[in-house]
Amino acid sequence: MRLVIARCSVDYAGRLTAHLPLAPRLILVKADNSVSVHADDRAYKPLNWMSPPCTLKESEGEEGGTVWTVINKAGEKLIITMEEVLHDSSHELGVDPGLIKDGVEAHLQELLADRMETLGEGWSLIRREYPTAIGPVDILGRDSDGGTVAVEIKRRGEIDGVEQLTRYLELLNRDPHLAPVQGLFAAQEIKPQARTLATDRGIRCVTLDYDALRGVEDDKLRLF
Repeated sequence: MRLVIARCSVDYAGRLTAHLPLAPRLILVKADNSVSVHADDRAYKPLNWMSPPCTLKESEGEEGGTVWTVINKAGEKLIITMEEVLHDSSHELGVDPGLIKDGVEAHLQELLADRMETLGEGWSLIRREYPTAIGPVDILGRDSDGGTVAVEIKRRGEIDGVEQLTRYLELLNRDPHLAPVQGLFAAQEIKPQARTLATDRGIRCVTLDYDALRGVEDDKLRLF
């Protein structure tokens, strides 16, 4: 990534025209050659930009300074005329690993598998990612009576998740070593429609408390 801070003016020519008068601005050039022009406000949103694929050509201005001409495949142009460059640096960032969200389904599954007693006293784990012909069940466990339970885990429980668990149950109940298999739909939030459908199909619903699974104390005031 290249970061340039410069006193510049910016002109866009394409489906319409736009002009930014001379002022200090931050210009970002990313590895894909996309260019964005930023002011010292507006959070992440640029004043103007050119999305890839595009090409960038640097030249000397008629009255001195530097001119960047950025052209995309549609022929639109972003022309940045720099009167004074205050900073110019390049940094190799490499491939970004992407955003890892706290509380994703895989983490919820791991936590719940380690704390099966959350679902009821005497519950135990048979296996995580129990295989079926249409994909793995998140958790296969046993309840306090020794019955087999298939647990489907979602961050947000919706109708699609109930349908998915229903299909798993149909397959699991064909196995005489497991049947009868009950269903449990677990999520941090369960939509009313999903809860209604699950109840109609004899599937138990459980709302998961992520902080409680992690062993994080609730910092809210308690009366007792």
